[in-house]
Amino acid sequence: MSSDSRFEIRKIGGRIGAEVVGVDVRDLSDTAFAEIKAALLEHKVLGFRGQELTDEDQIAFAARFGPLTGAHPTVPSVAGRPEVLAVDAEQGIRSNHWHTDVTFIRTPPSITTLRALVIPPYGGHTLVANAATAYRDLPRELREFADRLWAVHTNDNDYIRPARNAKGEAYRKVFTSRVWKTAHPVVRVHPESGERGLFVNGFAQSIVGLNLRESQAILQIFQSYVVRPENVFRWTWSPGDLLVFDNRITQHYAPDDYDDLPRKLHRVTVAGDVPVGVDGRTSHIIEGDDAAHFTPAAGAA
Repeated sequence: MSSDSRFEIRKIGGRIGAEVVGVDVRDLSDTAFAEIKAALLEHKVLGFRGQELTDEDQIAFAARFGPLTGAHPTVPSVAGRPEVLAVDAEQGIRSNHWHTDVTFIRTPPSITTLRALVIPPYGGHTLVANAATAYRDLPRELREFADRLWAVHTNDNDYIRPARNAKGEAYRKVFTSRVWKTAHPVVRVHPESGERGLFVNGFAQSIVGLNLRESQAILQIFQSYVVRPENVFRWTWSPGDLLVFDNRITQHYAPDDYDDLPRKLHRVTVAGDVPVGVDGRTSHIIEGDDAAHFTPAAGAA
């Protein structure tokens, strides 16, 4: 019997997040998948408890949203699984900074899937923030200002805050072994919903035309709206859980609050398009290439 028969979407927060209950993502009809995709556009992040997927299962489910990216532009994939990135605290990977995945390239991933393998007994949650409601919260004067701005995103930025040990430092060297800088609109128009969202995060280094001091002050103002508590969803992991979020209109964060305990997730991302600003202009590369080795969207950009 198909898992669709008990399919339910339970809203978790007033502004972001829902849990999908009574479904096995390995056994979805086209109709049920279309419902999940629509729910993702509405709620921005969906949680699935106890899925107990393999890497192959996660890859197959993510691929229903579209062509997949590689694991990462610089960080090696899981052995034998070029689409899978291991987010492993024991390897110095602690993403304790607000970010949107891989926005330093011209075509960042559209959707991120995270699957829990090893979860600490406390802490280790994942937070996801709604950049669309953050934009709508801005006073009119700030919205109009943001609509005109562009920001430079780079992987050689403060986002990477490795553990203060040899593994952490080695990870940063790998992460920045090739450097990209890309100009994106500060306000991105979502390609499917048409919503406007603040497209700023830990990779955003500066505002085009302004110096670093001025840029950081402005970016901090916009970021403060993104991370307001009412815009943030928190997922408490159990092994086997799956989390899916829209990378085009969210940011996420993994608090480093689990001491030296192990925490390991596997990430698979879906290829995205070129961000478009309010005025219709598209993102452009400042330094680096189109990352064609990472995403099939590069060739279509």
